[in-house]
Amino acid sequence: MKFYLSSFKIGNEERKLIELTENGNKKVAYINNALDFATDLERKNKSDATDVSDIQRLGFTVDILDLKKYFYNQEGLNERLDQYDVIWVRGGNTFVLAQAMELSGFDKIIKKYYKEKRDILYGGYSAGACILGPTLKGIHLVDEPELKPYGDEHQTIWKGLCILDYVIAPHYKTDHKESNDMNQAIEFMIENKILFKALRDGEAIIIE
Repeated sequence: MKFYLSSFKIGNEERKLIELTENGNKKVAYINNALDFATDLERKNKSDATDVSDIQRLGFTVDILDLKKYFYNQEGLNERLDQYDVIWVRGGNTFVLAQAMELSGFDKIIKKYYKEKRDILYGGYSAGACILGPTLKGIHLVDEPELKPYGDEHQTIWKGLCILDYVIAPHYKTDHKESNDMNQAIEFMIENKILFKALRDGEAIIIE
């Protein structure tokens, strides 16, 4: 399993992303649930469209995969994901994304892929990268943990997917609107001895 984890959007390693996927079917499952809390749907749709266009420009075929359609249907999601060689998870709210992944069983599927060393690339940015770490503590100073777009009965998830043993801290010292909050998050992680890697916008962590 390979990873392409960007601070913001695709970042500056486009050529490497193409190389990592050159032997695949170029089909991308684009997961946009980190923005399910958004109320400005026109703005959300435009943002998704920009992301999809950026990925298509690199020669990929992109399908939007809404995890809400697979809540309590992990088997169905597993069958759907079998069609793709790339999973791309966009930014937004990491806690909302964690809820969507748990309710759909995506969390279990991706951990299985990782354990079995499946020939697939997981890519994404911001929340899509943050979710891979061991904890979401620290990220709570950037993203609102209390957002519950799928119902108040669902408890806030504080644990990441634990695929990485460190937290990715995006938007570090950039002009992104969350950069100042991320500085506070990094201070929290240092004080609480949470391993992290800070990324500036444009940078990406690549794991082959």
